[in-house]
Amino acid sequence: MLVARGTIGYIAPEVFCRNFGEVSHKSDVYSYGMMVLEIAGGRKNINPADVDRSSEVYFPNYIYKQLEMEAERGGHPDGIMNEDESQSAMRKLIIVGLWCIQTDPKNRPSMSKVVEMLEGKLEHMQVPPKPYLSSPPRLAPSLSISASVQHSALIYIN
Repeated sequence: MLVARGTIGYIAPEVFCRNFGEVSHKSDVYSYGMMVLEIAGGRKNINPADVDRSSEVYFPNYIYKQLEMEAERGGHPDGIMNEDESQSAMRKLIIVGLWCIQTDPKNRPSMSKVVEMLEGKLEHMQVPPKPYLSSPPRLAPSLSISASVQHSALIYIN
């Protein structure tokens, strides 16, 4: 593949850097996971205007931080018993989304496994390890970028 095209924030790491692995169907799993996280998190994946700290620019970092804070407050990261149905469904979406965006494509589930996880019980799900991608640099407010550049990317691979 010589040219990769996709939406910034949804492109799997291996699409723009071969050090992460080969481009495969697992690249689509990554994109699906980012979409699921956006739905469950109620916030766009990349929207620097919505965050107070640069560590929150990369949306998965923000999600993991929220899970860590919940655990510190006495929540149970590996399964919650006393939640209402909608909270439980959102938590399940978040955990599935986090599994889908694992940096190593081999650690991402297949789409059939994703369906199985979504149909399964929350109590049997564990929060996956935090991906090791770092946050993108935050742009200075005085800089402006056209909408077409902000929301999509054309990447040339040699």
